[in-house]
Order: sequence, then structure tokens, then C-alpha cells
Amino acid sequence: MVNEVIEIPNIRSAEKRLRQSEKRHRLNRTRKTAVKKVVKQIRLHLAAGEKDQAYALVPQLTKAVDKAAQRHAFHKNKASRIKSRWTKKIQSA
Repeated sequence: MVNEVIEIPNIRSAEKRLRQSEKRHRLNRTRKTAVKKVVKQIRLHLAAGEKDQAYALVPQLTKAVDKAAQRHAFHKNKASRIKSRWTKKIQSA
């Protein structure tokens, strides 16, 4: 059994920073998961040969990626790259 060391802040400001970082971590994970869910749906539609249904999900993907980039879960260039790559994949399918 591995003994895990848990760091507990001694200073009030460090406690607050820990709370803030945990909250941001949860929110960023939620935003990234929203993007992954849409990408998974697009991937399934493309695998099934349903190009029209995959293309219908592009606005959802754009919204999820832009929200994540706006809140700094993704860099804005990464957001653009994700949108561009998936649009190209759908159009070439």
C-alpha cells in the first residue's frame, strides 16, 4: 500500500488558492468534456457514413470549443485548430 502525502496549506491565502485551483480544475474539465462529447458524436456519424448528421453537429462543436477558449480551458489558437480540422474531416468524408 502506498502512503499518499496530502499537502494541507497552513496559510489562509494558500487555502484560498487551493480552493480556487480546484474549482477551476473542475470547470475546465467540464468544458473540455463537452467538446469531447460532440467530437465523439461527430466521429460516430462519420464512421456510419452519415455526413449530413455530422455536419449538423458543427455548430454545437463551435459553441463548445469557443466557450472553452473564452474561459481559458483551451488556447484560442487550439480552439481554431479543432474547429478547422473537424470541419475539413466532415467535408472530405
